[in-house]
Amino acid sequence: MTRRHARSGSPFEDSIGFSRAVRVGETVAVSGTAPVWPDGHVDPDPAVQARRCWEIALDALAELGGTPADVVRTRQLIIDAADADAIGAVHGETFGDVRPASTMVVVAGLLDPRWKVEVELDAVVSVER
Repeated sequence: MTRRHARSGSPFEDSIGFSRAVRVGETVAVSGTAPVWPDGHVDPDPAVQARRCWEIALDALAELGGTPADVVRTRQLIIDAADADAIGAVHGETFGDVRPASTMVVVAGLLDPRWKVEVELDAVVSVER
């Protein structure tokens, strides 16, 4: 089976040794994705952060031939339960018609203290695009 990788340009890809996303056969896994803009900026609003996370994750999925309709599972790691509604609403905007299996977990912290959310997704892409 062919193994393909997508890169996002994160400085951690080389130093830690990971890919933004990996496709093997029909399966695509997108790594934990943080709300960082190319210039390093992080917006403090949790909904804006969630949108940025999904934008990056879905761009990686698209690079490997997938679409939001192919997503079968999502994970959202948040640091404050008070942000769950805002972050969850963005998930609904993004995947409301797809309705993947999904988990949202409150964690003690994320790698960068500016981040309020980090996301992951898994997809099954049956047709090479």
